[in-house]
Amino acid sequence: MKAFLGFLKEGFFVVDTSLTGAALLIDALQANGLNNMYGVVGIPVTDFARLAQLKGMKYYGFRREDSAVDAAAGAGFITGKPGVALTVSAPGFLNGLTALAQATKNCFPLIMISGSSDRHIIDLDRGDYEGLDQYNVAKPFCKAAYRVDRAEDMGLAVARAVRTAVSGRPGGVYLDLPAATVTDTVAQKSDANIYKVVDPAPKQLPSDDAINRAVELLKDAKHPVILLGKGSAYAQSEDEIRELVNKTNIPFLPMSMAKGVVPDDSPASAASARSFTLGQADVVLLIGARLNWMLSNGESPLFSEDAKFIQVDIDATEFDSNRKIDAPLQGDIKSVMQKLNSAAINAGVKAPTDWINAIKTESEKNNTKFAKRISASEAKSTLGYYSAIEPINDLMQKHPDTYLVSEGANTLDIGRDLIGMQKPRHRLDTGTWGVMGVGMGYAIAAAIETGKPVIALEGDSAFGFDGMEMETICRYHLPVIVVIINNGGIYNGDVNVVPDQPGPTVLDHNAHYGDISKAFGGDSYRVNNYEEMKDALEKAYESGNPTIIDAQIPESMGKESGHIGNLNPKLDLSSLEAKENK
Repeated sequence: MKAFLGFLKEGFFVVDTSLTGAALLIDALQANGLNNMYGVVGIPVTDFARLAQLKGMKYYGFRREDSAVDAAAGAGFITGKPGVALTVSAPGFLNGLTALAQATKNCFPLIMISGSSDRHIIDLDRGDYEGLDQYNVAKPFCKAAYRVDRAEDMGLAVARAVRTAVSGRPGGVYLDLPAATVTDTVAQKSDANIYKVVDPAPKQLPSDDAINRAVELLKDAKHPVILLGKGSAYAQSEDEIRELVNKTNIPFLPMSMAKGVVPDDSPASAASARSFTLGQADVVLLIGARLNWMLSNGESPLFSEDAKFIQVDIDATEFDSNRKIDAPLQGDIKSVMQKLNSAAINAGVKAPTDWINAIKTESEKNNTKFAKRISASEAKSTLGYYSAIEPINDLMQKHPDTYLVSEGANTLDIGRDLIGMQKPRHRLDTGTWGVMGVGMGYAIAAAIETGKPVIALEGDSAFGFDGMEMETICRYHLPVIVVIINNGGIYNGDVNVVPDQPGPTVLDHNAHYGDISKAFGGDSYRVNNYEEMKDALEKAYESGNPTIIDAQIPESMGKESGHIGNLNPKLDLSSLEAKENK
């Protein structure tokens, strides 16, 4: 690829850099308010990233493409605008593809841009450096894919990508950028038709009949519940949802990334009685939540077979995907809730007092058990999941504007139950696919996009997927505290089935993860009990420096697959294990 910093020389002609496809693409992104770019550079996009910096964009370089694309996706969830990711061709593109697919499944708006080979070589399969038909490979894994073959189409390509990423159900968009297009030129800038997209995600409202159908169900309900999904957080609909909860007293349950849409300490929260509430509910109002595997596909015993469902979703194809939806409400969540609130409040919808009291009684019983478990863990001389995570909860309550990212099996599950959230879009985790390796990317995006402190709560296995991004955190001196719950294994670390060979789930329990932070100029702590954990966390937070806290818990702690062990098929290996261990 020809270098294009300053001017491009084409034969005897000198071409203005501002008229190249690369420059026009950057102009189009900036025209739509997209000024941050996350990526990994190389052939053919190295100078493209340099030019982006020279033209005023902020480029953040990562160590691996999946983390960069995850960061862009996380930025999309937090801001509501498409995050922008950049990768090199073929292997780099493929490294980012999982994150592109993950963003689409999570409904996070994202534009992934990858450099690619010249079409005349790829289409005849002549063999090229890192050659791959990326455009067609990407199609099944994103909301849409576009290839830009001419510099004059850059404005249109970005406009289509922006609108596609955020309209309807948000998702990932792939932009394929052949090397020739990077250096292609237009005669004048106006030829590229660069503009800001007008109303990229138009409001959509359900009919009055649909609203009335939903209100009648709520009005007649004896055991109503509101179930919030991450779509309600992305939609920035917290004001409307809080109004409905406050004025109707309907109990609510948040999915993990919906925590904070209504504060977790709200008296209407049924989180401490989740199984009881869902099992007894006769009307369930789903707001930005899908009846997928995380909600047992809407089946019993999680839900009663007689329960009726009201579902608020931007995509009508989601209705009846797993269960009959008695009152579908298609539209953008914020607009739907404004209309539903008015009708429900005017109709006098109220949750019955006996239902509220029953949930309260169940919650108090469960909270008492939970408090005893936490207290017992904190009193021990050794660290456990509860005593390692409770200080994070304490800090989050004192500093509710802190962002929390979490991944791992047991670490994720226990942290979700233990850490209360007060603000929306302040928690990011493994999401719809349950993908590990998102932690560092999401944490970096949260710190960059908001300027706020971030705590990344990681299992030791989960951290290993993208732990090298600690160098990225240190290089940009981001206020990220990485807490690694180290039990030396995937789930746990004390299961060896064959003598003299580490078991499939075993990692190094003696690893000093904090040294990774120290290697790049960050801080580190290694803690072994509750007081040490609490002290290290407070010091790290006050310093604002990149930090790893290596929390040592026993290898025996942690159960297979966390809360979803039922999804992990089991084989009876007892006879073989006995034979091997003789």
